[in-house]
Amino acid sequence: MSSLDRSRSDSAPAGFRLNNVNGKFMGVSAGIADYFNVDVTLVRLGWVLGTILGFGSLVLVYLAIGLIAD
Repeated sequence: MSSLDRSRSDSAPAGFRLNNVNGKFMGVSAGIADYFNVDVTLVRLGWVLGTILGFGSLVLVYLAIGLIAD
């Protein structure tokens, strides 16, 4: 075990990951909710409102995150 492995604490954030277990479609919203420690319903509501107000542009962002992450 190197000194780098020992210096890393267990409480260090792992980074963003998709959450396919709690996710409905691709796990993007559930992954964002896990990362920011908020309720997944609020994240989904934000996606819907952002998509409606942004004339559908967030659909492309959602798909890109789902395809690129993990």
